[in-house]
Amino acid sequence: MGIEPFIKCSEISESLKFYTNILDFVIVRPPEADPASFMSKYSLIERDGCLVHLSSHSGDGVFGNSIYVRVDDIAPLYRQFVANGLNTDDPDKYPSLRIQPVVQTWGMKEFSVADPDGNKLTFGHQIL
Repeated sequence: MGIEPFIKCSEISESLKFYTNILDFVIVRPPEADPASFMSKYSLIERDGCLVHLSSHSGDGVFGNSIYVRVDDIAPLYRQFVANGLNTDDPDKYPSLRIQPVVQTWGMKEFSVADPDGNKLTFGHQIL
């Protein structure tokens, strides 16, 4: 079984910049140049074998999704995202870190980022 989330986007091109430039996803199906085409409102991206659908179609989700991503170790991922331009100083400035790396009481070390539309991705690894 595999789960492929749909993330609601207002502007595919802005979302693609965030997911490819900051989070290091690669485009599997790029949007076409014609703004009237289906693909100008949708893109399929991939990282480490995980697929994510970005969509601005009306029926594909709502803004403000929260997605949890389990990884082996958040430290190198966090450093890479910051090196890629993730803003760690101002949570209201895009692209932004929402939660600094923290050890949670439930035994996970986590940090959260927000995409251009306020969808939250939390990355975590188990420490206990």
